[in-house]
Amino acid sequence: MDTDKTPKYHSLVKPLADCRLYAFLDTLYLSGRAPQKVTEQLCEGGADLIQLRAKQSSLAEIRAMAEKMLPITQAAGVGLVINDHLSLAQEIGADFCHLGQEDFFGCGYSHVSQLAKLNPHVRIGLSTHKPEQGKVALAAGPDYVAIGPVYATNTKPTAKPVTLDYVRWAAANVRIPWFAIGGISLQNLDQVLAAGAQRICVVSAILKSDDVVGACRTFKERVAPISNP
Repeated sequence: MDTDKTPKYHSLVKPLADCRLYAFLDTLYLSGRAPQKVTEQLCEGGADLIQLRAKQSSLAEIRAMAEKMLPITQAAGVGLVINDHLSLAQEIGADFCHLGQEDFFGCGYSHVSQLAKLNPHVRIGLSTHKPEQGKVALAAGPDYVAIGPVYATNTKPTAKPVTLDYVRWAAANVRIPWFAIGGISLQNLDQVLAAGAQRICVVSAILKSDDVVGACRTFKERVAPISNP
């Protein structure tokens, strides 16, 4: 009997530098679907990372979902990202935790090394919304940063779009993996890529599709392999 409680780590997850499509399991868009089923569809469609975002769920509910998702993502070589809840990510052995400005800097942290309490293997992503925040976030040593919201999005209706100008700034100044996020659809994807993005986050345009697998594949096919990680 295995009594070792240490979270297990898997080397099959694609290197972050090679990740192009960052998908989401956002409970706001499940519409009664089982999280495991949608996770399987996202993996089948070619998602490189999947973030579990469940703003209206309790910590116990999020843990239950994450524990069901993790074996699926691990088997597919897809990185699982837990939104907001670092301790949970550390405890279950998720690959990443994503933190907003208020969850990191607002809590008094200045460098991600301060977060390695229970499990130093969980990598950290930070949200940024303008060049000033981008510079401070980069100095904090995250594994990746999110750049956005590029366009208005119902996922965060109060957030002011950062426009393609911030994407262009990131393309010129950010040397770690970064993902454009916010309102990205197949209709505006070419504009985001032309501004310099090589990695994208997509939420509703995939989760609201009648064909999650097909939507994932279409986005993935249109985002070229990383030429300069």
